Amino acid sequence: MASPPAREASRTARTRVHVVSDVHGNARDLARAGEGADALICLGDLVLFLDYADHSRGIFPDLFGEANADRIVELRTARRFEEARAFGAELWAGLGTDRRTAVESAVRRQYAELFAAFPTPTYATYGNVDMPPLWPEYARAGTTVLDGEVVEIAGRTFGFVGGGLRTPMRTPYEIDDDEYAAKVEAVAGVDVLCTHIPPEVPDLVYDTVARRFERGSRALLDAIRRTRPRYSLFGHVHQPLSPRMRIGATECVNVGHFAGSGRPWALEW
Repeated sequence: MASPPAREASRTARTRVHVVSDVHGNARDLARAGEGADALICLGDLVLFLDYADHSRGIFPDLFGEANADRIVELRTARRFEEARAFGAELWAGLGTDRRTAVESAVRRQYAELFAAFPTPTYATYGNVDMPPLWPEYARAGTTVLDGEVVEIAGRTFGFVGGGLRTPMRTPYEIDDDEYAAKVEAVAGVDVLCTHIPPEVPDLVYDTVARRFERGSRALLDAIRRTRPRYSLFGHVHQPLSPRMRIGATECVNVGHFAGSGRPWALEW
């Protein structure tokens, strides 16, 4: 049987992209996340400082033990942030080593494993718990890091905006609203908006397990309404009240808490 004409073959070809967010140390499933896809997109939060579902996992319990992790989670969940900071400062003071050195050493160990698990090609941006200055040391050929930048994948444009906004949690990559808005504006007009945090919509930013509103971006919401991308993809909120909703012409999707599910979200066209 003769092969179909090239024009017909190109018309029936499909592109499949897998999207993950909030990896939080799950290197095992990350190594399989690109299977069956033409590319992987990662929306950040590679690092696991503390697992709120399992207080024995992460940098914090490794340094201070599970009982102290239980206490810090209790304080943060009750929104007693000043008490949590004071308790944390007391623990760090008794550690006997420099805080920055201890954390960076632990993060480096996680990054070495996680970046090695990325398939080729991977397009990645930062989450609020990530440490951007370290990424160039671990991003190998085949992994493209983007923040306030655009890339084309199979004829569609994808804009990436990393990090989170200022909160009482003071995680490593939180930035001012104006700086975040400037990055959103830099990628305006793309087909797919890829961010770590969601647009500021109550149903998208409320975490049903933590029982609190996380920070979303008003600038992102305004850009969605103004530029009408096909998709707005994000993570950050681990157990959202609404994982998916439509804002005008745009499908807004929380791609899921990859650390817990181990499953990527798929986009195909």
